[in-house]
Amino acid sequence: MRKSAESRGRWSAKVTEHSDALDVRQGIFRSHDPKRIAASLKRSAEHSHRRKASPFQSAMSMLNFYVNRGGKNLPATQKQTLEKAKDELRKQFGRTAR
Repeated sequence: MRKSAESRGRWSAKVTEHSDALDVRQGIFRSHDPKRIAASLKRSAEHSHRRKASPFQSAMSMLNFYVNRGGKNLPATQKQTLEKAKDELRKQFGRTAR
């Protein structure tokens, strides 16, 4: 049985509200500064008491979730900024880039 388009479209909002996700500063993903986005995610991940993974994994997962959730509706310039934020997040956590 297939779900209706309306019920399929709301799954990400439910995940965001009810998961043990990080408490991310409102509007951070709309920033045009990859360093600011990465720093905010890092700070949230390091201070979270609800995360189950390492701070790096939690921060990167949240960033990937937002990019994937935006899908085709995410403007190309913002997607580029978020992809740069991934590289910046790796730097800030002392991880090597891909």
